[in-house]
Amino acid sequence: MTDDDADTGGDGTGDGAGDPAPTVDPEETIDLLRELVRIPSPYFEEAEISEFVHEWLDARGHDPEYHHVSEPDITEYEGDNVLARLSGSDPEAPTLLLNAHMDTVKLVEAWEEDPCSGRVEDGKLYGQGACDMKGGLAAVMTAFDALSEVELAGDVLLTAVVDEEGPYGLGTDRLIRDGYTDDCDAAVVTEPGPILAQSEMENPALLLGARGRVFYDIEVRGKAAHGSQPEKGVNAVVDAGRLAAALNDMETGDHPKLGSGSVCPLKIEGGSQTLSVPERTRLMVDRHVVVGETKETARADAERVVDELGLESEVDIGFREAPDPGIVYGPYVTDEDHPLVTSLSEATRSVCGVDPAYGYFSSVGDFNYLGDRADLPTVILGPDGENIHGAGEFVYTDEVVEVADIVSEAAVRFCGRN
Repeated sequence: MTDDDADTGGDGTGDGAGDPAPTVDPEETIDLLRELVRIPSPYFEEAEISEFVHEWLDARGHDPEYHHVSEPDITEYEGDNVLARLSGSDPEAPTLLLNAHMDTVKLVEAWEEDPCSGRVEDGKLYGQGACDMKGGLAAVMTAFDALSEVELAGDVLLTAVVDEEGPYGLGTDRLIRDGYTDDCDAAVVTEPGPILAQSEMENPALLLGARGRVFYDIEVRGKAAHGSQPEKGVNAVVDAGRLAAALNDMETGDHPKLGSGSVCPLKIEGGSQTLSVPERTRLMVDRHVVVGETKETARADAERVVDELGLESEVDIGFREAPDPGIVYGPYVTDEDHPLVTSLSEATRSVCGVDPAYGYFSSVGDFNYLGDRADLPTVILGPDGENIHGAGEFVYTDEVVEVADIVSEAAVRFCGRN
């Protein structure tokens, strides 16, 4: 290798002087997306799509492996992530993680056509999960395949994961627990971005962080009495309602990038006996948090609200049961000057001819596990669409191809060429 061919990589300039970046085949990318959408894959039911992704990668010589995911205690779930790695030549060069989930929400009944049709019309591909996030999955799969034609300095690790849409994100959680993220230096997650951004924006866009989430599971204990004499009891349902209203109006933290936190009471359960004052109620409350807010501060905030209300009922502030205390959707922000961000920005200009918009995600996903728990600089970059999680979901096909090309070029810039 001559000095003219050398490239250090890892600094956002890793595509090599004059070397063309790898590009994907648009028709092959959309054909792959159609095949993915035609496989029903609600969370906890991903066996068929896991096998398909494994076979697709194997047929192209990428030596994929199944990574088993087991959660026997709460969900009794058994499934398989699919992993593949492109090994670079320089052990000192950075490793890039490409993450996408294979599952969807449960199939929505309101579809007026087959929810897994993969129909293409007017530049839109329709189907449950087409946008969230089989479009992003197809993009990283074809980008990964294109990158195999390049002699990279650093590694690229592809992780197609299960159960992102479920309650615990078990697929990416297991990646972290089993050490697959330990040698990674940064991550790209190809979730749809602009549709769930904190502010109105359009692709091309890079989302550089996300709010986190805690899930209050609150027990309210009153005192039973005959329903004809409610003054002799303490009505846990009434007190739970007062508490839900107070939590809904609770002040939350603010962050210059992530915006404000939010609180949303979801459910009150309790009180089923005829003519009895309800003595026990369960209140479930969703809370999105920003950097600086933790489970501990969230608990303290809720306890302060309880104290201020002066309820007659006893209240225990807890959190939703999880398979492990480490399963937490923490907030995170990636620095705009990080080499991954500059690599993605330069690739966006190259592919799209414009600068990307910068934004921040309003909710949570596997990117929180990577950006917070795994402590990886993490960027969300994905094709947009409409009606995610609902009937009529679609993804813009041109954006699927653009994302694939941006990811492949940015990976070369970030990891470097040999």
